[in-house]
This record gives sequence, C-alpha cells and structure tokens, in this order.
Amino acid sequence: MNLNITQKNVYLLLPSKISWMANMLAEDNDISIVEAIKILYSSELYARLEEESTKVWHLGPVALYEIFQHNSTKK
Repeated sequence: MNLNITQKNVYLLLPSKISWMANMLAEDNDISIVEAIKILYSSELYARLEEESTKVWHLGPVALYEIFQHNSTKK
C-alpha cells in the first residue's frame, strides 16, 4: 500500500480540514457554513493547501485556521 502524499492524492486530505475550518469561520463570523466554505476555497491558504510541495497539508485545522486569520487581517 502506498502511503505517500503526492500532488496526485493531496486533495484527499483537504475536505476534512476545510470542514473543521469552515465551522470555526462560520461561528467566529456569524455566517453560514456554505459562505465559510466559499471563503476558504477561494483563499490564498487553500491554494497553498492544494500544492503538496508547500507541506501546509501537514498542519491541523486549528493551525491552518490561525494562518487563515493572520493572512486575512493583513489585507
């Protein structure tokens, strides 16, 4: 069994991380889960998550959410 994360399979890790982050974002900003998911999928962080070479996918949802918040406040 191949347990290596590659560019071809990194997408399998993303839905659960986005789900956790969407719940946090929705709660923190009093928005719907659907709106939170749209925001996350269009974020710079998601673009980095999609790229296996960044290794951002190693991080858990709380750490990812903190990065998302930090990047969102810089704009």
